[in-house]
Amino acid sequence: MIKDKEFLEKISQFCLDKAKNLGATDCEIAVGNSISESISYRNKQVEQSDRSDNFSIGLTTYMGNKKSNVSSSNIKKDDISALIERCIAMTKITPEDKYSSIPKENFLATKDISLNLFDKTELDNDYKINFLQEMEEEAFSNGKITNSNGCSFSEAKSNFILTNSLGFSKGYETSMFSAGCAVVAEDKGLMETDYEYSTKRFSNDLLNSKKIGSSAANRAIRRLNAKKIESTKIPVIFDKRISKSLLSSFASAISGSAFSRGTTFLKNKLKEKVFSSSINVFDDPLIEKGLGSQPFDSEGVTSNKLCLVENGKLQNIFLDTYNSNILELKTNGRSGGSTNLYFENGKITLKEIIQAQKKALYITDLIGRGSDTITGDYSVGASGILIENGELGYAVNEITIAGNLLDMYKNLDLADDLEFTYATNAPSIIINQMIIAGK
Repeated sequence: MIKDKEFLEKISQFCLDKAKNLGATDCEIAVGNSISESISYRNKQVEQSDRSDNFSIGLTTYMGNKKSNVSSSNIKKDDISALIERCIAMTKITPEDKYSSIPKENFLATKDISLNLFDKTELDNDYKINFLQEMEEEAFSNGKITNSNGCSFSEAKSNFILTNSLGFSKGYETSMFSAGCAVVAEDKGLMETDYEYSTKRFSNDLLNSKKIGSSAANRAIRRLNAKKIESTKIPVIFDKRISKSLLSSFASAISGSAFSRGTTFLKNKLKEKVFSSSINVFDDPLIEKGLGSQPFDSEGVTSNKLCLVENGKLQNIFLDTYNSNILELKTNGRSGGSTNLYFENGKITLKEIIQAQKKALYITDLIGRGSDTITGDYSVGASGILIENGELGYAVNEITIAGNLLDMYKNLDLADDLEFTYATNAPSIIINQMIIAGK
């Protein structure tokens, strides 16, 4: 069982009192406990079973504008005392930074908000192994699946308390359940692999085991007999499973630290048009059961829904206390970055987008991270399916797609198939023209 609130509060209060007694003008303490279990399964056998129980203490102390932080997994009282003393000693000799401070009290969360992030369900090993068996058996029911790359089931539960010297002391429990399956398809001596997985806060919200296995098999088979294509410039459609990567690059480019350092291609674009007028982007930490949901950020600042892009204009960036001090803006509760980040749904179906293409490329997999958030240059390995005359054709591999993110944003349209599957979500995306490097 994870440690309860009372246990965590006792440790955080001890840290707070001792740090103040040793001269800290302000301090923040995060105390947490997490327990995780995972089982991996391959070719009808359990390969590995792991369990971990982790405890963490993170302490940040301030003396005016001097700041230092330490962390430990040791909960012995004498060791915690030594940790606090070391942090104070470090703070005394740390150079001053006029931008270092804890959040102002009026920014801190005051209400207790329940976002339904914790599932009390305890799943036994027999249930998990049966789930894994069903996944793999369903995948192997297709004759073209000849091997397994492994299936897995994991469960994680955690609890934490964040306390600071302004009287803030709040925390919450979270849970996470994940199941995935990767298989190998073979035809005429050629082999391809692909996967499917599901991650949810509550175990009963996971995809059905047979659906995961079937989807993994179908995805692997779809990649068989792939061909190379000539280099060209054509429209590119990103499947919604990988379209979120474009939004992840955008999130990195609008972080407070990137703006305060000037290390983003969007540094001069705040309040300016970045996307077409039909595009809206939101970050919403208050979605029930959301994988990125939180009632407050890692500094205790209230988290609210944030409109990042409105009718194509970049209206907000992700701000914590330190970078908002540098930029002379107000923190918006994004210490730690995005929460549930998503494009607002488009108004046309993926099928209609595909049918409208004379020749295009439907991307189903990306290889590596290919975006440079300093310059905006984008280049990444990919595979997918060639579209000709409005229909999906043969599989394509060993290609590179390239462009510039600003140009891509301006020429981007959205399908209407948004699903909240991850912490960052996007519907299928079409970019009207990109460079394809092939054979």
